[in-house]
Amino acid sequence: MSRVPDELLYSEEHLWVGWTDDEVTIGLTAYGQKELGETIFVELPALDEKFSRLDVFGTIEAEEAVSELFAPIGGVVVDINLLLAKDPTLVNSDPYGEGWLLRLRPSSLAERDELLGPEEYREHTGE
Repeated sequence: MSRVPDELLYSEEHLWVGWTDDEVTIGLTAYGQKELGETIFVELPALDEKFSRLDVFGTIEAEEAVSELFAPIGGVVVDINLLLAKDPTLVNSDPYGEGWLLRLRPSSLAERDELLGPEEYREHTGE
């Protein structure tokens, strides 16, 4: 059974969102990384790139598949996880910690309402 931390929000595309007052951290959920398999490469956007909700912001490559990453909310990239360039398997080994993908300054607080709560995400994945 995958973990679904109660303090996070989730997208149907298996990304988690940690929301603070002025910034969000985004990562791939434990369920999402388990479905993809061992991560071998992560392509992330540049700093200051702007995305709308559900825009493709990068890709994640596993041994047998490449998947697009869809922004769970819109905003401007303020940080990317540079550790993933050297060790992309952090997405697998620590998806809710060192395996985070990027941080955004959200463009709309209302988009928070579009995300799933932990219980809704558990129902969505059957976990």
